[in-house]
Amino acid sequence: MRREQQAPSRSLLTVLLGAVGAGPLLLYGLSAVSDSIIVDLGISEAQFGLLATACFACAAIGNATLARVADRHSDMSLMIIVFALAAAALALVAVPAGFVMLIIAAALSGLAQSFPNGVTNRILLERVPVQKRIGWVGIKQSGVQVSQLVASAVFPLLAAAAGWRGAALVIALVPLVLMVMAWRSLGAAPLLTETSASVVEPDPGEPDLEGGVDAAADPVAPVTPTPAASQQYPGMMWALAAFGLLNGIGVQATNVYMPLFSVRELDFPLVLGGATAAVAGAIGVAARVGWARQMARGASGPRVLLLLALIAVTGAAMFSAAGVTGWPWLLWLAAALHGTSALGVSVVLMSALIRSIPATAMASASGMVTAGMFTGFALGPVAMGLLVSSPGGFSLGWAVVGLVYLLCVLLAVLLMRASRRSE
Repeated sequence: MRREQQAPSRSLLTVLLGAVGAGPLLLYGLSAVSDSIIVDLGISEAQFGLLATACFACAAIGNATLARVADRHSDMSLMIIVFALAAAALALVAVPAGFVMLIIAAALSGLAQSFPNGVTNRILLERVPVQKRIGWVGIKQSGVQVSQLVASAVFPLLAAAAGWRGAALVIALVPLVLMVMAWRSLGAAPLLTETSASVVEPDPGEPDLEGGVDAAADPVAPVTPTPAASQQYPGMMWALAAFGLLNGIGVQATNVYMPLFSVRELDFPLVLGGATAAVAGAIGVAARVGWARQMARGASGPRVLLLLALIAVTGAAMFSAAGVTGWPWLLWLAAALHGTSALGVSVVLMSALIRSIPATAMASASGMVTAGMFTGFALGPVAMGLLVSSPGGFSLGWAVVGLVYLLCVLLAVLLMRASRRSE
């Protein structure tokens, strides 16, 4: 009898995580040294927010328009495109051509974020056994927060030695290394057979460290593709996209301006200001893995989203309180709550998709939900920049962020009621 196919390697998991995190490296790095960039280029806070808007607007458009194209292209070609665009964007930052070149680099970074969710979800469905799948979703979706952690911690240190342009050039090596790893790991992870894709027995000699669950009890068993399923999406997908849009506004309004807030309002040095985003990113990594485990155990998506939205509202209140009192510990608490809640939403959205969408439509369905998130990502920073530049300053900005998260609470409650009616 033919041996069962070899289990996918940790190298593949690293590549999936890297694909999700490569595109955001540029924006997180620039945000960590935002005070230096604003001073060096003589731009305003609102203009700096345009970098994030250009990045995420291109990502949203790319996800919405290129998602179905991605369904027709190979995993290998899409992964190479992702890493090549991410590296090119970082390299362009090193070109001393002013603010316009940064806008172009940010746009390329956004295009690098057009494919990762779709192609990585498809790889999970087609190459990873079902009992590992949701655990791997949590790890690979934490790629964004790993990117935030690495860029926020390393960029200011490199900038101190080589300037912020030199820091970007060094970081550009990371996507290139991941591109080589993708070439090797995808070639070593063949498509699952139809039988193994449905039920794959875990190897009793190898513990499942990715948080997998028993396949027989897995609430996310693959959905059998049907002609109807590949042509239309359930209403839940559109609701998830709406939640992603609202949450995305708050997430990137916070991510982009948190280091600047700590430097300008609490007198943190530049490296310590970057550390606030690094702490949020580190907690976000753990949060995404943790929330993925809850989803793998059968937790209700709308209930988890409600909890995350409530925690995010509390985090926004702590940011506001830190600005009013000047107490640094409130800022650190706010960063921790932000990492625990708003940064964990993506994995819940992607887990819910994997529960309901077949592999044949996964790239396009993921693209639509991701387009909702990136639309929010694009709106958040420019809105926050305008608010921060207004007489209301950061106090008004954090109040609006809290209001957006309250809308997430309302949407989650509506999703819970709709879920009860459908049972």
